[in-house]
Amino acid sequence: MSEPTFVHLHVHSEYSLEDGIIPVKALAKRCAEKNMPAVAITDHGNLFALVKFYNAARSQGVKPLIGSEIWVHDEGDADRPASLILLCMNKTGYANLSRLLSRAYLEGHQQGRPQIAAEWLQQASDGLIALSAAGQGEIGRALLRRDHAQAELLAKRYADWFPERFYLELQRNGEKDQESLLQATLGLAEKLDLPVVATNNAHFLDAADFAAFDARQCISAGLTLDDPRRPRRFTAEHRLPDPEEMRTLFADLPEACDNTVEIAKRCNLELVLGQYALPDYPIPEGQSVDEYLHEAAQKGLQARLNALGIRAEGSLPYHERLLREVGVIQQMGFPGYFLIVADFIQWAKNNGVPVGPGRGSGAGSLVAYALGITDLDPISNGLLFERFLNPERVSMPDFDVDFCMDQRDRVIQYVAEKYGRERVGQIITFGTMKARAVVRDVGRVLGLPYGFVDQLAKLVPGDLGMTLAKALEESEELRRRQTEEDDVRDLLDIALRLEGLPRHASTHAGGVVISPEPLADRLPLFTDSSGGGGNVTQLDKDDVEKMGLVKFDFLGLRTLTIIDMAVKLINAAAITEGVAPLDIQQLPLDDPETFALLKSTETVAVFQLESSGMRDLVRRLQPDTFEDIVALVALFRPGPLQSGMVDDFIARKHGKAQVSYLHANLEPILKETYGVIVYQEQVMQSAQVLAGYSLGGADLLRRAMGKKKPEEMAKQRSIFLEGAHKNGLQPDQAGAIFDLMEKFAEYGFNKSHSAAYALVSYQTAYLKAHYPQFFMAAVLTADMDHTDKVVAMITECQRMGLRIAPPSVQ
Repeated sequence: MSEPTFVHLHVHSEYSLEDGIIPVKALAKRCAEKNMPAVAITDHGNLFALVKFYNAARSQGVKPLIGSEIWVHDEGDADRPASLILLCMNKTGYANLSRLLSRAYLEGHQQGRPQIAAEWLQQASDGLIALSAAGQGEIGRALLRRDHAQAELLAKRYADWFPERFYLELQRNGEKDQESLLQATLGLAEKLDLPVVATNNAHFLDAADFAAFDARQCISAGLTLDDPRRPRRFTAEHRLPDPEEMRTLFADLPEACDNTVEIAKRCNLELVLGQYALPDYPIPEGQSVDEYLHEAAQKGLQARLNALGIRAEGSLPYHERLLREVGVIQQMGFPGYFLIVADFIQWAKNNGVPVGPGRGSGAGSLVAYALGITDLDPISNGLLFERFLNPERVSMPDFDVDFCMDQRDRVIQYVAEKYGRERVGQIITFGTMKARAVVRDVGRVLGLPYGFVDQLAKLVPGDLGMTLAKALEESEELRRRQTEEDDVRDLLDIALRLEGLPRHASTHAGGVVISPEPLADRLPLFTDSSGGGGNVTQLDKDDVEKMGLVKFDFLGLRTLTIIDMAVKLINAAAITEGVAPLDIQQLPLDDPETFALLKSTETVAVFQLESSGMRDLVRRLQPDTFEDIVALVALFRPGPLQSGMVDDFIARKHGKAQVSYLHANLEPILKETYGVIVYQEQVMQSAQVLAGYSLGGADLLRRAMGKKKPEEMAKQRSIFLEGAHKNGLQPDQAGAIFDLMEKFAEYGFNKSHSAAYALVSYQTAYLKAHYPQFFMAAVLTADMDHTDKVVAMITECQRMGLRIAPPSVQ
């Protein structure tokens, strides 16, 4: 490969939310195609793309240069902060840039922009290279207004703060007065003996993207393309030219291009990804965290077994599994994670914050059950630990925890106080330009009539995951109009380029991270302009984990609020009447009245079972065991409903079709679902029984079947056939079983999640069956701000014969 001749050091990706439209992966791919050895992303005031860009560039063999175009507060004009490009040379530079960006959001947020005070740079310049940002920087602005003394003063200041690391930036992309600015900059550089560097301030890849870029700007600013007030600074040359083009453009200044390569060589930041860093959980002196987890789990399990009335031999499977799970958790280095989750859940329970029985695959852990993280016995419910934490596939455990919607923030507050507010933060999330919405946005900025745009947007199906490309395939009318109407063609051309780009940043409702050190030392922080002083990471949930921070999901579930409210009303009445209070955690799971209510399909306000489609499924299935409710939650999804799997399940349950098994050895695993593989856990257990898989290996098989990657599936088929042969199965029979398992795995659902949510469904059904007036009062109270729901619930109360008392001010 020939020596590099130019490196782009000033580039705005899709994460410059006001005016960048270069997709991160497309940028990396373009650089690889054009033999560019390195490239920088310098998004406005953020490092949102940090991990995505780093991984995308490295995957293409391109060196990622990490930086940002920061805004420097202008005392004379707060609405127009100046720009400065900062590039990270090493870890020290990254730490300084991270702290500067965090301070900009947390302390310097003005006029919707995170701004730094220039003097902050004095103590935070080590490890950073600074570029003057051409006409948008402080020096460039001074030169444009012919204030050469001020420009010289500023240049000396920056050169002092960034010794041997400050460059005057030159651009030739068609902006107003650019050539005179360039000549003035060259004069200043010569006078002060400062190096110059050429950039192109790329905001899109190609000139053909300019119309889409222009539309993006207008969407962000709430303007239309023909609005005379809108700035028109940019040109079609704010693209990503090839190195040869840049050398030609700066043929009179070869050193300006040479310096881009030198800067790229000086920037050698390497991120450490995938190494998890848990905060220290406080444990008694003299004990290790491994010992403390083992002791706490043993003690908790014994309390659970006592409550269940399980003694002697019956407890052996529990103790054996607990030892196995504890061993895996210790081996993988996650005792602290389990103890942290158990601690804040126990605090919530002790402080009157309702907590769900479990959510997701975490309900499959016996250690979690023993520590009080979950409230569902995984052994009696056939739930698997390896579905949650697989020793053969190292990844962070991830407990999703449901809290009462109204009190979730109390738990987050507790965690912040326990571990230190500077170490606890919430997680950013990005809203993207979806298919229908981007059609409406582009139509507005093009100045097209509302009715015209609305009609066009409605031709895009509202299905989840819909894209414009898919809509054009499915809608003949949309294709016809794209072909025949210029306005529609222009609109869709721009919309297709913008679709999927991040539109805005906000705070994830439930994601929380806890760091062993101040968060800003590890990654930059964010806060939106609507206020709220809490720390929010600039990286989304996936990237936060890749950076080694552990994510906790504090999710709000209104049903828990309803249950809590109903139980309090019931027990207040119980005290008056002198009867035993209701313990919602100790309900019998075979209550006849509850199942009678379910079979009647009178399930309005019953969690997960109240939609018309679900009520129809309940009517056909007629559940009479808790296991049937678990199956209902798993089966009510498009895949099982459309594949005929649900019909087969129901026919087998009611004796209208024969119950058969893929192999006789699978009967113990599939008996509860009448021979149909409904759960992912059943796929795993089937592989274990028939082909000798470990449960960890079976989880890898389950994942491979779900992702349908041909190479991985071929590898797994070979392992399965070999193992099945050792267990006496003929190759043809084993192959046929593997194919059927693969088909079922396509629709299989996580039983741990189904079982945990089925328990909440059962609890609400029980309350409605036995305490209808208290339950419906709680439902109405919880939804009093939603008129449509209140109307529906009043109708249900009337059907149930319950009288709704009018408001009373007494």
